[in-house]
Amino acid sequence: MASMTTRMKHEFKNDDGYNTTMEMWHSISHLIPKDKILFEAFMKDNWSSKSVLNLRELGFQTVGDPTVDFFGDIPEYDIIVSNPPYSIKKKIFKRLGELDKPFILIVPMTTITKQFVRCLERDKLQMIIPAKRLQFEKAGLPLNRCWFDCCFLCYKINLERDITFLT
Repeated sequence: MASMTTRMKHEFKNDDGYNTTMEMWHSISHLIPKDKILFEAFMKDNWSSKSVLNLRELGFQTVGDPTVDFFGDIPEYDIIVSNPPYSIKKKIFKRLGELDKPFILIVPMTTITKQFVRCLERDKLQMIIPAKRLQFEKAGLPLNRCWFDCCFLCYKINLERDITFLT
């Protein structure tokens, strides 16, 4: 496994600190392959490590550590499953294009129209559309006030359909 001691080079902005709930991961758990190692790549702090714990509770083998630099050395994994910091989406997608490995990311719906997503093979992109607007946590507390719609943007996941609507 690659070194896990480097600090993340990106300083998270305040609006990047919204964490993924168990409800979000549970809603798509049936679509994530159980035999793969998941990488929670964008952990800001110990609160966001709850995402790793939630994925493990759902039966997934998951790696992740707040000190890992996504833009440097990263652990061995099969699929990135994460809620990335939105303030640096362009930089993240450039790196994802370089890695060219499967991912499932929670992103604002408008992300799919951005030029920086075009670094990926378009025929390998898929979307999972939630049944309702996703709500996040901050410092472990539910917010219930997200003002924009998000989806799960998938790459090389090989879902049955290119757009999957959750019910």
